[in-house]
Amino acid sequence: MPIDAATALAAPPRTADISWTPADVLLYHLGIGAGRPATDPHELRYTLESRLHVLPSFATVAGGGPPGVTGALSLPGIDVDLAHVLHAGQSLTVHRPLPAEGTATTTARITAVHDKGTAAVLVMRTEAADAEGPLWTDEARIHVRGEGGWGGDRGPSVRYEPPTGKPDRILERAVREDQALLYRLSGDWNPLHADPEFAARAGFERPVLHGLCTYGMTLKAVVDTLLGGDVTRVRSCTTRFAGVVYPGETLRIRMWRGDGAVRVVVGAAVGGHPRERSRERGSGDAPVLADTTVEHD
Repeated sequence: MPIDAATALAAPPRTADISWTPADVLLYHLGIGAGRPATDPHELRYTLESRLHVLPSFATVAGGGPPGVTGALSLPGIDVDLAHVLHAGQSLTVHRPLPAEGTATTTARITAVHDKGTAAVLVMRTEAADAEGPLWTDEARIHVRGEGGWGGDRGPSVRYEPPTGKPDRILERAVREDQALLYRLSGDWNPLHADPEFAARAGFERPVLHGLCTYGMTLKAVVDTLLGGDVTRVRSCTTRFAGVVYPGETLRIRMWRGDGAVRVVVGAAVGGHPRERSRERGSGDAPVLADTTVEHD
C-alpha cells in the first residue's frame, strides 16, 4: 500500500531551519489579494514595509519551504500520486505576533492516518519556535483519494452546526485570474494551481486556487472588518475545505460573532466565473470553506 500508516506514524520528526524577510511577507499579502485599492491606508498595512503588519496565516508559507500538503508527501511511509491529493483542512494557532523578519526552527511529523474507506486522511502537525520560544502550531489535513480501505481508524468527524440568523457582516472579494500564479510564488508549486493538463488529470476543468489562499483571504476579511485591522488579536483559525475556487470567481464571506465576541464563525462560498459559469455550480453559491472559526482576543 502506498501509505504505510505504521511507518508514517513512527517516523521521527523532521526539523528545518527557516527564515523570512519583509519581502516574503509582502509577496504573501499580495498573493491573498491585499493592496486593492493600492493607496488605501488600511491596505498599506499589508503592502508597505515601513508600516508592515503580518497576517498570522503567513505562518503557512513562512520560510518558502514545502507547505503542509507537499511536505507530508515526502515523509517516510507515504508514496502517492500528487494528482490524487487534496488539502482537506487547516488549523493554525499563533502563540505570539509574527515578526516581519525572522528565523525559526520547524518540527513536523505525521500525527494521525485515518482510513475513510475510499480515501486516507493524513494529519501533519508543524511547530515553529525561535530564540524567544514557540511561534505557531500548524496542522494540515490531507485527503488522498483511493488510499483507504485497510481497516484503520476512521478518525473524528467533526461538523459544526451552521449558524442561524443574519450574518453580522457579508463581504465579497474578487479572485483575480492570475491570483493562483502569484500565490504559488510563496512556495506552493503544486501544478494543480497552474498547469491545465495536470488539473484535468486531477479531475478539474482548469487550475484551481490554493485552499490556503482562500484561507488567507478569509482571515484577512475577518481581521479587517471585525477586529479593527489588528492582526495581533488573532489566536487561531480553523477551517475545512469544502469545495474549490477557480480564479476569476467571487468569494463571498459571511461572518457571525459568537461566544461573547471571542469567536467569529465564518462561511465562505463562491459564485460563478464572470464569463463562463460552470454547469456543476449552477446559478447559486457553492460552499468552499466550512466549519470555520477564528478565535481572537
